[in-house]
Amino acid sequence: MTLELPHIEIIGYCAAFLTTTAFLPQAIQSWRTRDLSGISLGMYSLFTAGVGLWLIYGLFTEKWPLILANALTFALALSILLLKLRHTSKRRK
Repeated sequence: MTLELPHIEIIGYCAAFLTTTAFLPQAIQSWRTRDLSGISLGMYSLFTAGVGLWLIYGLFTEKWPLILANALTFALALSILLLKLRHTSKRRK
């Protein structure tokens, strides 16, 4: 099966939409409740760094589905990570 470039791009945009949208419920719940007890600091640190690297990769390869999805997901993940860090530092004081 051979797909032309526009079809491959559509697949990329669909994947970007689904994976970024799937992340929204966690972000919204974290912002609303400020309850981050179930969030692993290590996992979110690694996840956010990984998404940041995917974003950089997308920028260098000029792949817009990668750039858009990872820019949005990076912003969401970073906001949750910062909330977790703030929550963790308050508990230690």
